[in-house]
Amino acid sequence: MKFGCCLGIDSAKIAYEAGFDFIECTVVSLIPEKTDREFAKVFKQFQDSPLPVEACNVFLPGDLKIVGETVDHDRIKRYIEIALQRVHQVGAKIIVFGSGRARSIPDGFSRERAEEQILQFLRLAADYADPPGITIVIEPLNKKESNIINSVLEAEEFAKKVNHKSIQVLADFYHMDEESEPLEDIVKAKEFVKHIHLADTGRFAPGTGHYPYDHFVDCLQRAHYSGRISIECQWKDLNKELANSREFLKETFEMKRV
Repeated sequence: MKFGCCLGIDSAKIAYEAGFDFIECTVVSLIPEKTDREFAKVFKQFQDSPLPVEACNVFLPGDLKIVGETVDHDRIKRYIEIALQRVHQVGAKIIVFGSGRARSIPDGFSRERAEEQILQFLRLAADYADPPGITIVIEPLNKKESNIINSVLEAEEFAKKVNHKSIQVLADFYHMDEESEPLEDIVKAKEFVKHIHLADTGRFAPGTGHYPYDHFVDCLQRAHYSGRISIECQWKDLNKELANSREFLKETFEMKRV
């Protein structure tokens, strides 16, 4: 099991010093809609990172709609092609498909049609994810951030419909808590859960709140999960909290011997 955190590449050094195994940056930070020359400057930062970038979140910019009447299929295809190339170039193996603004259903739009558009997007993304061996995990979001795919089991159903090895599921402790989703859903969807996000009460750093970590870890254990786990939270004092969070996770998971 590896522990990482969702941060910008400019924070890689402090995450490394805090003892993390990897960093999770954003796909949009790889500027997929900019030229290779512009990306070269960004890529240098990734090359110089003391921590490997093993996962990337924020797959799509908010204005790149994949649901609704104004979907620009040509732009989506160009974006996916370049984004996947650059994710592979920086060495990441996981892409998190949250992108609540891009995937949310517009008012009055057919939910059935929206679901088909999301499936179409995922099938296209899978075609580009397969050759470099990248896994795209569908992230359930709470209803304040998206009005579709709000539970681990709903994400699992989408993954089953896509029926492609590169399309799997993420379980996020924060979103599950916001939606009062049973943590046991991680066990039910264990064949598809390939990435984990976590935080604590108020979406702050692990160990600072009252989330039921013992229960969460127990469910991961029963799901035989041994992959990557990323902290995705709001930091009050990054320098201090990173080290404290890493120690908290080490103690919590080692105590349960996951």
